[in-house]
Amino acid sequence: MVLWLLNMKQVIYYLWNVWIKTITTLDYLSLSNMKKIKIKAEKINLHPRNKHRFGYDFEQLIQCCFELKDFVFTNKYNNQTIDFSNPRAVKLLNKALLISDYEIQNWDIPKNYLCPPLPGRADYILYVADLLTESNNGILPEGENIQGLDIGIGANCIYPIIGNTTYGWSFVGSDIDEIALQNCKMIIGQNEKLIDFISLQLQTEPRFIFKNIITPEDRFAFTICNPPFHASALEAAKANIRKTNNLENTKSNQPSLNFGGQSAELWSVGGEIRFLTQMAFESARFPMNCFWFTTLVSKKENLNSLYKTLQKVNAVTIKTIEMAQGQKTSRFVAWTFLSENQQKSWKF
Repeated sequence: MVLWLLNMKQVIYYLWNVWIKTITTLDYLSLSNMKKIKIKAEKINLHPRNKHRFGYDFEQLIQCCFELKDFVFTNKYNNQTIDFSNPRAVKLLNKALLISDYEIQNWDIPKNYLCPPLPGRADYILYVADLLTESNNGILPEGENIQGLDIGIGANCIYPIIGNTTYGWSFVGSDIDEIALQNCKMIIGQNEKLIDFISLQLQTEPRFIFKNIITPEDRFAFTICNPPFHASALEAAKANIRKTNNLENTKSNQPSLNFGGQSAELWSVGGEIRFLTQMAFESARFPMNCFWFTTLVSKKENLNSLYKTLQKVNAVTIKTIEMAQGQKTSRFVAWTFLSENQQKSWKF
């Protein structure tokens, strides 16, 4: 009996050692494999549903747009990237992202027109979707019956593209620039999935925003706008130089239009605050034609003035939604003239 117990102890001891060695080997192999896996850093300041939250997969993007390959390099942190001060590189990155993530096969913009970074534009649309969800008993409204108005659509057509491909929304895009609208028309025409969902309207009187665009029959779920935030061409050029120097970590006196931009896209007389004030006053003329009027506000110091104007025109509800991309903090302001009962009875 004693001999049998001793033998059992030896067997158990042997099996224990084999198990420990096996686990140790597996752990080592797991750690070795983990070292081979490149884990993408999550950009937690982007919206949780943002497709670009985990950065860019440049190998996949190059497959979508081979021209991008010449502009991709490995930086000192051993990460693939592009030179974001190079306008050609930024445009090709956008083109690849639109193919990869939004199934837009044909997209281009004329030289020197605004080429916006997609993550920030997507965030605006996603937070507007949250706003509509909050106003619709927690149900995200989707489909072509949800119509948005993009004030200053530009040549890139980015907001309607993201809104339609993500949620199926319809859009009206307005602008004072005929060349920009012609380019949007070309983008829409070359991507069949957009044809029935995005219409374009020329603003024939540049001093107005909603007049001539919103009709008595319209019922927009929301408006969006990225207003010109500089007061002059000189101010816009100086801001562009600062942006370029920050991106390149250099000092230069020459602007580099990495994101491009025509005059109407970048500046207007009186700057951002005058544009926002005009928008607030005009919105009051169409109180029942839109649920949520919204606009980006680049300069935080302009918020209080906008709030006062909105109170003056009797906006019922005013909200400010904070956003952030990288080190940049942004936000948009949303307001409605609908009473609480009217908001509840609005059919999305």
